[in-house]
Amino acid sequence: MTHQEKITGLGELTLTPVAPDRDAALLHGWVTLPRNSFWGMGSHTLDEVREIYAFVDGLPTHHAYLIMIDGEPVGLFQSYQPEADPVGERYAVQSGDVGMHLLLNPPRQLARGLTDAVGPALARFLFRDPAAQRIVVEPDVRNRLALRRLEIEGFTFDAEIDMPGKRAQLAFLTRSRFESDHPASI
Repeated sequence: MTHQEKITGLGELTLTPVAPDRDAALLHGWVTLPRNSFWGMGSHTLDEVREIYAFVDGLPTHHAYLIMIDGEPVGLFQSYQPEADPVGERYAVQSGDVGMHLLLNPPRQLARGLTDAVGPALARFLFRDPAAQRIVVEPDVRNRLALRRLEIEGFTFDAEIDMPGKRAQLAFLTRSRFESDHPASI
């Protein structure tokens, strides 16, 4: 376990590093669902998903976590250093930038309120590192739900950029903006 946080009205949120052999089948089931097409792995086989997360697991710059609520897997969270990622070739990376990807796939009984609670919890996790000053995201420009969620969470939209396999919306959440929206939460 990497991080644990009690979320009022939802339960205990835990971030656990992805273990590619243990978690490949679960992740494959999520990333291949049509509603998760923006993740970009819809046609991947189970072995390909395992290989991708084994590769990520071997990188010192990228990390993948299962998001659990009271022990129930509800999503996949990835953090990365933008300078070691294709996104870093498409904008001026600043010291203190940290990238993230989020895929939520909760069971129906946990869906209500999950998105509202998980975003701030993940930001708190990333901002635990005093060097982290800005969260960087780059969702597909067609992913209207993600873009709306980023707006609600206080992200500032920047340029649209071309990423491998997608046209992406670059967006940032600064530590100061997060702290002003969520006082005393770090």
